[in-house]
Amino acid sequence: MWRRVSLDARLSHPPARVFPYLADPARWPEFAPAVEFRQRIDGGLAEIGSRWWAVDRIWGPFKVRFADVLELIEPGHRVVWHSTSPWNSRVEYVCVADGGGTRVLADYEGDVAGWLRLVALLPTFVLRRILLRDFRGLSRVLDAEERTAAAGPGRDHLIGGTSSMYRRAPVR
Repeated sequence: MWRRVSLDARLSHPPARVFPYLADPARWPEFAPAVEFRQRIDGGLAEIGSRWWAVDRIWGPFKVRFADVLELIEPGHRVVWHSTSPWNSRVEYVCVADGGGTRVLADYEGDVAGWLRLVALLPTFVLRRILLRDFRGLSRVLDAEERTAAAGPGRDHLIGGTSSMYRRAPVR
């Protein structure tokens, strides 16, 4: 079942802070609620064709296993990912400076297979709401990083008593 959903999300952080998260699947579990796991398959520098093993959580305990492949990257501006079956999808993120923040133009499209077609049957407005959770999570992560930086080194007690090893906990 073919689906396409486009988003225009605004984050109050500059592209230089936003883009690295969208370009690195290993960071997606930090902010994207459905992302359970990403691990690089091949070694070396990330380049076109680089792959990551992936697990997404769909509707509670149901998990989907697939691979993400880097299709295109324009550092700091645009990145395109392809997800293998059963997602069979492509997502493109374009980061555009917008004042002191970033507009992320996200385009998700693909031919969803198997039982995941049930997800594709959801109305577009519902899919948009689900996908926008990733950007709200990313905004929370970036806000937390900003607060930590403002507190300065050795002053973790000022931001809720967390130690630095917990600063990158997933936001759900």
